[in-house]
Amino acid sequence: MNRLILRHGTTVTVIILAVFAWVIYRRVADGGVTAILLLAATAAVVWVLGAFAFIYLWPRITVGGFKRIIVNRGFGGGPIPVNTLYAVPESPSQTASSHSVIATGTDEVLYLGGWLDLKAGPQLLHVPETGGRYYSVQFTDPTSGANFAYVGKRTTGTAMGDFLLCGPKWAGDTPDGTTRIDVPHRTALLIGRVFVADEDDRGAAYALAKQIQLAPLQPGRER
Repeated sequence: MNRLILRHGTTVTVIILAVFAWVIYRRVADGGVTAILLLAATAAVVWVLGAFAFIYLWPRITVGGFKRIIVNRGFGGGPIPVNTLYAVPESPSQTASSHSVIATGTDEVLYLGGWLDLKAGPQLLHVPETGGRYYSVQFTDPTSGANFAYVGKRTTGTAMGDFLLCGPKWAGDTPDGTTRIDVPHRTALLIGRVFVADEDDRGAAYALAKQIQLAPLQPGRER
């Protein structure tokens, strides 16, 4: 949906403005000043309500669309179960031919993604040692569309590590050797990237991407 808006936004805007101008013309011709004032008041109300609906609903629509694609279709390898990260072996330009939802960006990264749901309890995100290679995992809140946390080279480094992902009402202790990340609304969209130097490096990058995984917090691991 975002791609369609970006691609055809100008055309859609021109059509909407043309229709609006035609409506104004007809109202002026039929009712004079009173009709113009009524139309202006109506337009103001629609503008305010439309802006509120866009700000409130649009993140839920777009991020929710990612969820449906992930759990129903996946990124080319079939549906991806909740709390599972799938690494895409192809570059973005290669996945573009299959209309993948993450067929964007640059061929200098491999993508991975999944849908996080903490209803059944916390999850552990494991990341491998990448030896200085750039990687990142972003956490997107489905209610606001904002990225509320990052794991990766620029924020947590490239050493092997485990991150405890827990919901807002979870009151347990963080296991030793893990870093806690609070998920504001229990669910989140996870999108990861792993740097690829060139075509010969793609296999090594993919091997690292596959090691970025989610797993339930096992009983007894709490401190």
